[in-house]
Amino acid sequence: MPLSTQSQADEEQYVFMASLDNARNLSNILKAITFKDHAIFSATPNGLKVTVEDSKCLQANAFIQADIFQEFTIREDLVGFQVNLTVLLDCLNIFGGSTVPGVSTALRMCYKGYGYPLTLFLEEGGVVTVCKINTQEPEEPIDFEFCSSNVTNKVILQSESLKEPFSELDMTSEVLQITMSPSQPYFRLSTFGNSGNAHYDYSKDSDMVELFKCTKTQTNRYKMSLLKPSTKALALSCKVSVRTDSRGFLSLQYLVRNDDGQICFVEYYCCPDEEVE
Repeated sequence: MPLSTQSQADEEQYVFMASLDNARNLSNILKAITFKDHAIFSATPNGLKVTVEDSKCLQANAFIQADIFQEFTIREDLVGFQVNLTVLLDCLNIFGGSTVPGVSTALRMCYKGYGYPLTLFLEEGGVVTVCKINTQEPEEPIDFEFCSSNVTNKVILQSESLKEPFSELDMTSEVLQITMSPSQPYFRLSTFGNSGNAHYDYSKDSDMVELFKCTKTQTNRYKMSLLKPSTKALALSCKVSVRTDSRGFLSLQYLVRNDDGQICFVEYYCCPDEEVE
């Protein structure tokens, strides 16, 4: 394809290059974390991590493994830059984001290093478009210090079981309360809105629950406005892991299959709003 005709001399100038036969495999997962304009890109030999944050209370990460790309070349241990995510998505969908079977937009991303733009070569039906997006020096992402050794409760569910409750959540409620417990109600979502209180309960023996590992009863509240962006990831995912640590911090890990059936991950971290005794 025309995207592969760049000269070797051109390629040697880049510290990072990645190619996809189907740009939707990148754009779809980026949409799952798009709630602020700017995103931090971190490329390592293992793949690409894209981070978006909101007011030091919420962080979303999309992980795209190197083997999902048809080409993934990195000439340094770590290549990092910050770009406007909205502009990037507009460029990735410049051909209209076709969903016609057999028609896809091929993508090649290239980056020369600090101070240079992120260059996108997009091709569909023999037409090549080149987009150059300004980059900034990446800010240091917040470390939420969420480690597996501090996880007190963990539930893995099929995403289908959460999609309906999340679509029906009372958005007049300022918080979503999550209760996880070794005993009943096991796993409960609660809202407190204008129309009253609502609870959604999941038994640990439910067919929709793949793993239930709760060591103590925990009830925490999270701002609904912070959790709302995560519903984009939920809509794309087939499984979700819900974890809380001893401080009440929440981790939502989403397993997402792309158009080619390959697996990517999206993770949201959220600070608790207030602890409920």
